[in-house]
Amino acid sequence: MLKNVAALLLDEVHPFELGVLCEVFGLDRSDEGLPVHDFAVVSAEGPVLQTHAGFTISTPHGLDRLEEADLVAVPAGSHFMDREYPEEVLDALRRAVDRGARVLSVCSGAYVLGAAGLLDGRRCTTHWRHSTELARRFPRAVVEPDVLYVDEGSVITSAGTAAGIDACLHLVRQAHGPDVANAIARRMVVPPHRDGGQAQYIKRPLPRSACDTVGGTLAWMERHLDREMTVEQLAAQAHMSPRTFARRFQQETGTTPYRWLLRQRVLLAQHLLETSDETMDVIASRTGFGNAAALRHQFVKSLGTTPNSYRRTFRGPMPVSEAA
Repeated sequence: MLKNVAALLLDEVHPFELGVLCEVFGLDRSDEGLPVHDFAVVSAEGPVLQTHAGFTISTPHGLDRLEEADLVAVPAGSHFMDREYPEEVLDALRRAVDRGARVLSVCSGAYVLGAAGLLDGRRCTTHWRHSTELARRFPRAVVEPDVLYVDEGSVITSAGTAAGIDACLHLVRQAHGPDVANAIARRMVVPPHRDGGQAQYIKRPLPRSACDTVGGTLAWMERHLDREMTVEQLAAQAHMSPRTFARRFQQETGTTPYRWLLRQRVLLAQHLLETSDETMDVIASRTGFGNAAALRHQFVKSLGTTPNSYRRTFRGPMPVSEAA
């Protein structure tokens, strides 16, 4: 059942993440035959709240409004990673789960659920920039940094910003079916479901190592990503024994030569998909994967999406050629 939805706000709430909840659950689309939710914005800290954008939000609803909600949604806010939360807010969230309601966090709203103990023993996510800190602050949570959202039944967590749309549409799809979710997505001009996870959105520029003993070899590897490489060949390039080279490489890069090389090849493939019209076979050859099938396998394994899907997402619109 998903009829009654409450958005729980704390000071410094982010307007966009709140807007996602209002757009999905708060609009009356009955003229299109779509279900209407009883939606309310609830303040956890007084009738007037400050947003991180500098304006205020006023609402007549206090924490008692949460007691009737089927879904309590917590949008992101500033400084959620290091602030304390009112105990009555955390109690209200725990009561919601105990009575069978569901709770949803968008982006850093996961920290509020974590403070209530609702992430303990559960898989969860948040924005990739905050996932390491979430795992550190709540060690009993099972943080998955590469996904768009995690549904653990009574507790749903979503990644940064637009991933909240994905999670909300997922809940609508569960409660009302795919036709309703698709209709809302069309109204919002967003895809009803996105492939892949956060990994494809994480900015990882091609690194330039400052390693003392293997730095020269790393630079050589970057220049020759299309070549087959063995540890023995790389060790010879570095004028070391294979055993010494592998040990030094691990010490200075934190990973193995194979994993480092694979990551650089995927990074180069991402760059070529974003900036060139090269075919998959050509990109596979230039990045050392050999063929399009191998490229696709490693791309999906690393980023959770296919090369074609990645290109559609991150490549700008193709120029329209003039008619001859």
